[in-house]
Amino acid sequence: MNSLTEIYPWQADVWRLVNQDDKRRAHALLLHGRAGIGKYDFARCLSQALLCAHKDDLGHACGKCSSCNWFNEESHPDFRLLSPEQEADTDEESSASKKTKKKTQISVAQIRELSDFLSLSSHRSDGLRIILIHPAEALNLASANALLKMLEEPAEGVVFILVAHQLQRLLPTIISRCQKINMPMPSDTQALAWLNEQGVKNAKEQLAYLEGSPIKVFSEQLQFAQLTEIWRLLALGSKLQPHIAAPMLIASSVEIGVIALQKWIYDIVAIRFSQQLRYHAAHATALQALADKVNLASLFQLQKKVDNLRKLALHPLNHELQMESLLLEYTRIFQPN
Repeated sequence: MNSLTEIYPWQADVWRLVNQDDKRRAHALLLHGRAGIGKYDFARCLSQALLCAHKDDLGHACGKCSSCNWFNEESHPDFRLLSPEQEADTDEESSASKKTKKKTQISVAQIRELSDFLSLSSHRSDGLRIILIHPAEALNLASANALLKMLEEPAEGVVFILVAHQLQRLLPTIISRCQKINMPMPSDTQALAWLNEQGVKNAKEQLAYLEGSPIKVFSEQLQFAQLTEIWRLLALGSKLQPHIAAPMLIASSVEIGVIALQKWIYDIVAIRFSQQLRYHAAHATALQALADKVNLASLFQLQKKVDNLRKLALHPLNHELQMESLLLEYTRIFQPN
């Protein structure tokens, strides 16, 4: 998107629904759906529009008023964004260590810090205050319970917007206090049209690999340049050289490499059982050749080991050695002609 005032084409109906009646809008909205379909961008657009002084007839922000300028500069006094990355480190580590430590949860301290914000009034006499929480499933039990108290007794003029990729991970009591909005998946036609507008090449192939998520496709172009080479190596089957391929698979991240191997194996199984390829339609010939030679029992054993490595992807293990071991096993599951 060019600016925060825009939404994606497949979100137009939901936008109209949310903006039908300002007076009847719920004090807490829960945007949920698959990852990579633009939920967070929609929430940002909605937040800016709700704060805008001169939004248009369709409810879109003007992008020019002082409120929009503050919002775009990340300095709006009536807006708060809560995400795991914002949590401050309190232990006595070196600054270098802090930079590499990634937060995975929204803490109870972050929720409690909202108390001062909730006690204030909007900078505009008739304005709203917005609290955007992303992703909502990053709330731990303590922070979720602290938020629940705020949702049960909502402050005047405050709108909570929660964005969730995994609705089942939220407390049922939090879900019950929000207006649930099921964010739509784009159709293939919508997704491909949008990706083509962004100048993405091989959009159809990439969209299939990322399971219909155009935002992921657009943001991971560098990954696809690397994946092209990874697919070429995996197509070698028994001739693949694990010590060369392993570093390449985990170059971006261990998780990306493991997922690439998982999806490749999935399609070998699919084509072996005469099913439609899910992720690699452009590599049907290579996958068919591998499927004709594969020992299914060995393939399923390897699949379990790859799945286990994905669970350990964030652990401080020697991943290159583990990936090399998996790839060595991969070369041995193909029977010679």
